[in-house]
Amino acid sequence: MKTAFLSLGSNLGDRQALLNEALSRLESAGVHVARRSRIHETEPQDYLDQPKFLNMAVEVETGLTPRELLAAIQKIETEIGRQRTIPKGPRTIDIDILFYANLIVATPELEIPHPRLAERRFVLDPLSEIAPDFRHPITGQSVREARAALNEKRAPTRNATPPPDPPA
Repeated sequence: MKTAFLSLGSNLGDRQALLNEALSRLESAGVHVARRSRIHETEPQDYLDQPKFLNMAVEVETGLTPRELLAAIQKIETEIGRQRTIPKGPRTIDIDILFYANLIVATPELEIPHPRLAERRFVLDPLSEIAPDFRHPITGQSVREARAALNEKRAPTRNATPPPDPPA
C-alpha cells in the first residue's frame, strides 16, 4: 500500500454531497481515505466567472499504481457528471493527485507532484491541515513552508511610513 494525497473540489450542484459521493466512490475503487481536511469554501482561480468552490484534501492509502489511480479518479469524475467544457471552469467534481508517496512522474497525461500545487491556496490550506510536514520530493519544501511562501508572496506591501499628503 502506498500513501497519496489528493485534492477534491466542487462548485456545481450540491457541492458538499458531491464531495461525499467522491469520497465514497474512492473507497469503492480501492482507495482508502485515511485522513481528511475540513472543507474550505474558496473563490475561483484562473477562470473567475463561476461559483465558489468547496475544497478539501485527503490522505489515501492504495495498492493502485499512479496511472491506475488516475484512471480510477477520472472514472469517478465522469460518473459524478464532470464535463470538461471550459478549461478550469465550473465542475461537479475535480480530483487531483498532489503527491503519490515520494514518486516523481512526468508524462503527458500525468504529473506528480502536481505541477501547480505551490501556487494554489485552495490546495495548500487544506493539505497543510493533514500533512504540514510532508516534503515535496523535488523542491524539498514542506507543505507548511510552501503555504508560508505563498502567504508571503500574496501579502500586501506595507510602507514603514505613510505616503506624504498630496499638495493642496
